Amino acid sequence: MSSNRRDFLRNTLLGTGMLATGLGSQAASLTNETSAERRRKSSKQHFNMCGYAAPKLDKVRVGFVGIGDRGSGAVERLTYIEGVEITALCDTRQAAVDGAQEILAKAGLPKAKEFVAGDLGFKQLCDSNLVDLVYIATPWEWHVPVAVAAMEGDKHTAVEVSVAKTMDECWQIVEVSERTRKHCVILENCCYDFFELLTLNMVRQGAFGDLIHGEGAYIHDLDYWHFNKPQDEKMSDGAYTKMWRMHENKRKANVYPTHGLGPICQAMNINRGDKMDYLTAMMSADFTLKNRIAEKAKEDPFFQQFVGWDMRGNMDIQLIKTNKGRTIMIQHDVSSPRPYSRIHMLSGTKCFAQKWPLQHIAFGHKAADEAKMKELEEKYTPEIVRRMGEMAKKVGGHGGMDFMMDWRLIDCLRNGLPMDMDVYDAASWSCITPLSEWSIANGSKPIEIPDFTRGAWQTNKPLELTLKGGGTTGVKDLKKGGDKQLGI
Repeated sequence: MSSNRRDFLRNTLLGTGMLATGLGSQAASLTNETSAERRRKSSKQHFNMCGYAAPKLDKVRVGFVGIGDRGSGAVERLTYIEGVEITALCDTRQAAVDGAQEILAKAGLPKAKEFVAGDLGFKQLCDSNLVDLVYIATPWEWHVPVAVAAMEGDKHTAVEVSVAKTMDECWQIVEVSERTRKHCVILENCCYDFFELLTLNMVRQGAFGDLIHGEGAYIHDLDYWHFNKPQDEKMSDGAYTKMWRMHENKRKANVYPTHGLGPICQAMNINRGDKMDYLTAMMSADFTLKNRIAEKAKEDPFFQQFVGWDMRGNMDIQLIKTNKGRTIMIQHDVSSPRPYSRIHMLSGTKCFAQKWPLQHIAFGHKAADEAKMKELEEKYTPEIVRRMGEMAKKVGGHGGMDFMMDWRLIDCLRNGLPMDMDVYDAASWSCITPLSEWSIANGSKPIEIPDFTRGAWQTNKPLELTLKGGGTTGVKDLKKGGDKQLGI
């Protein structure tokens, strides 16, 4: 092995925390121990956050950190939810905070305290007594620093996907959440999309029999977003501040695994009766992104800074084996000209369902017809959709799933209910990024997926997404002038 290759492997391992050697049905023994691996071996569960119900909050005071495209949308959505007070706004750009203040004013709500003090302004927000929940929608590199500061400051936190970039970060959020007994919720909105919730409830009601296999993806041509540069550091439509997403696309990994993986993990009871044991990953060459950079650089000197970068390939794929013998395939492609898809496929001993390209459910070789689909929807649509579905579609956010996620988060906090997605989900779904990076760099060798629950997965209860004990939070019809309650 060349010295360059050894140096590359050593640097990669510092991010992943593991080295698997050899091939076979299981990931092989771990060597070349790093800080993340030492942490994994020595860490004991301080407190089980799965099923943990924090004390009720009659009012949930929310502080937002990161108010770009995702953050500003979240500010607006939460103005509709009863029991929410938006008390703090933090961003590195005054223009972003000003935009959020306009949203509050339009909703007839008080102005929030502003924190605009460079990259570390969030620390002042997290140390203040203004908020109960910190809602994080920053670039990815700041997710864990802000989440840790929030939990250390005695606040719950909700973090946009993916939560963590390295194995050390994954272990850090788990350990801090357990020690502080503060929730660290991954904001995986796709778990609240209508078809995903329908199939989850079908699984819970036994319609699938035993689940065998699942497939998910994030296939999204992001050409427009990649090359829509910020204007004077203000968030223009769809742009990534300081082009941070372009920088992330230098990483040879699935940098965005959770949209496809999250709903499958919930259906398969990952961390709650089953766990992911190991993965293997591969990536295609880059057939488009480097060429598009060169084309754009000819049109605009701004893009010259990216010419010559070694970019990620178009498609990467992970194959995952669970402890119970199930298999999962995850795909990621953001640079090929093809239709959007998250796949969302579940295959069981009795039933099959897939969302893209055509949404269908089958109990054999033939997909259910329109009448049968309506019958299935009537039988298996879960209570949260019956209660909040139409209001979610009106408020919006990816067809309503964003609002359903936000409403459920607030309702759980106000009623002292366990979170649907806890810190173990945040860590295990996010760790696919560094682990896929290792496997891709090493000829698709298998790599162990850590058990962040440290054995508690064997007794943790499966997620039951019902409104039992909750469902009491109303929705304000702010567009019609204030206090009228809708949907509840």
